[in-house]
Amino acid sequence: MTLLYQIKEPVVDVCRTPSGPRDRQLLLGDTFEVLNQKDGWSYGRSIKSGYPGYVYKESLELLEIKTHWICTLSSHAYIEPDLKSADCLFLPFGAQVQVLSEGTDFFQTKHGFIPYQHLRTMDNLLQDPVEVALSFLGTPYLWGGDSSRGIDCSGLIQAACAACGQVCPGDSGAQQAFFQTPAGPVGRGQLLFWKGHVAITLNSEDLVHANAQTMTVCLESIESAIARILNSGGGSVTHHARLQSTKRVA
Repeated sequence: MTLLYQIKEPVVDVCRTPSGPRDRQLLLGDTFEVLNQKDGWSYGRSIKSGYPGYVYKESLELLEIKTHWICTLSSHAYIEPDLKSADCLFLPFGAQVQVLSEGTDFFQTKHGFIPYQHLRTMDNLLQDPVEVALSFLGTPYLWGGDSSRGIDCSGLIQAACAACGQVCPGDSGAQQAFFQTPAGPVGRGQLLFWKGHVAITLNSEDLVHANAQTMTVCLESIESAIARILNSGGGSVTHHARLQSTKRVA
């Protein structure tokens, strides 16, 4: 029997084994399908990306209806509807919440009061994955990361697609297998893959990616990235594809 829960912490690691290394992360409100439990850990998969792994059981709660999502790189919940009041919870881009009431400047949730400017309704999505990726510029690189606290190459693509309502797997290998639409000449919003790495193009000359060279999300010329990765032993581009417009369900 499988059960659906949601993440109740701002950012939660998805681990390879109980107490094992982080493979990916989930965000507040993400839906997680629990398949079994072991030693205080729940094994299952992310409904958003399909990625499997273990999450700490205490990071899950019963599934709720989410009404809004965080549309800025990060935000905070406050104990009062007042920007000078104490903040009580960090909220990453893409976190999902249930709004209980709407005030003039803040919306109330069970987590606290969130600035209304930082929220969009669940059906009010962004339109351009490239613009989403660019909003993460300067974010530190984190292996398996999926938030503005730290993100990796596939996490950046997943975040960009999810914000635009597009289906996207959770790691670069699965992304390469999923995105199979031929891209043609290099242009905006295409994906370039290397073994274990992925980037999204801004235009015919530049790309944005989270990478271990700069340890940040940064801009780089396509020509420079291809040469640098080849010279560092990462090989040549293995795949070039266009983003598909398949809409995700949850």
